[in-house]
Amino acid sequence: MPGGDKVPGRGEVVRYRVDVESQLPLEEALFAKALHKTLNDERSWGRGGQRTFERVSSGSARFVISLASPGTTAAWCAKSGLDITQDNVSCDSAATERIMINAYRWAQSAKTFRDDQTTIYRQMLINHEVGHRLGRDHEGCPSDGALAPVMMQQTKLLHTGDATCRVNAWPYPEGAKGERGR
Repeated sequence: MPGGDKVPGRGEVVRYRVDVESQLPLEEALFAKALHKTLNDERSWGRGGQRTFERVSSGSARFVISLASPGTTAAWCAKSGLDITQDNVSCDSAATERIMINAYRWAQSAKTFRDDQTTIYRQMLINHEVGHRLGRDHEGCPSDGALAPVMMQQTKLLHTGDATCRVNAWPYPEGAKGERGR
């Protein structure tokens, strides 16, 4: 995708590119804007000046975030040994440079999120997959009624054992002053 978005903060600069599969009935510019805004929110991975994200269209980039059809997403995820076809989810294709955002999920959200929570779902999706690229693993629900860790597979479920969490889009839901939100 052409164009870019400058780094709004301080800290380690993480450059990323955005690719959108052609023929998708989704607005590329809105996708790119949502990515940049989410990644640079004080509740996201750049919290407290640890890092800041810059979208570039050329040159070196740490990763590429791709919005793609379910079939294309599945093909790229398979390159990293991931079968996403059962749940039709997104993935960090760690063996490649790509973080794959499934266009179906981007448009439809998930049953674990209410119909009016599409924006929250998209923020969680971005933070979850970028979290993998930053070295984070999946987590479970820590206690009944707690905010779900962003690294919980919230697209699929909100419970671990007897504990059921509430949806959460952010690794640091309390922002720059809060503790790590898993």
